[in-house]
Amino acid sequence: MSKDVSFTIKFFPYQLYPEASKEGEDKYEWYKKTKYNDSQDMMDKYITLMTTYGNQAGINFDFHGQVANTLHAHRLIQHFQEHLGPDTADKLVNSLYTQYFTQRAHPSASETLLRATHDAGIDSATAEAFVTDESEGLPDTKLLMREQASNGVDSVPHVVVEGKRRDFTLVGAKDVAEYLKTLEAVAKEAS
Repeated sequence: MSKDVSFTIKFFPYQLYPEASKEGEDKYEWYKKTKYNDSQDMMDKYITLMTTYGNQAGINFDFHGQVANTLHAHRLIQHFQEHLGPDTADKLVNSLYTQYFTQRAHPSASETLLRATHDAGIDSATAEAFVTDESEGLPDTKLLMREQASNGVDSVPHVVVEGKRRDFTLVGAKDVAEYLKTLEAVAKEAS
């Protein structure tokens, strides 16, 4: 890739399951019931496949914990992305994903959000004030969610790479090679 081309990640909120409760429910049972029609065989196959994918990427998935509404996690990401920039947002997302997918953390519990802010290097008093005021940034986050829905986003990940001549959209999980190919195409068009 060209040394003169840089990329900035900007996160936009989107909830796959906005009807999920704030309290949450057992993640394993929810997946088995919702995704695999209570089939233990299908759930076992899913776990085997995802474990293989995770191992290849150095991720040790834990399929237990809570699945719950993620609105306040999105609110956190949007607020600090706007106020502290994309690097902070990236650190927040990495911490939230690690906690949820490998450590059984509730996706938007105060403890989870505060740990993510700590991992992202955000001042603890600033973080605690934001996390405990659940109305701060909420209208803006909900507006961004509506915008994503009106833009046709209906799954995650939904990655848009803005190029000089055209934009590229990648929907759903992709191999690293496909992301690289897209980034290289954008870099080529930029030179």
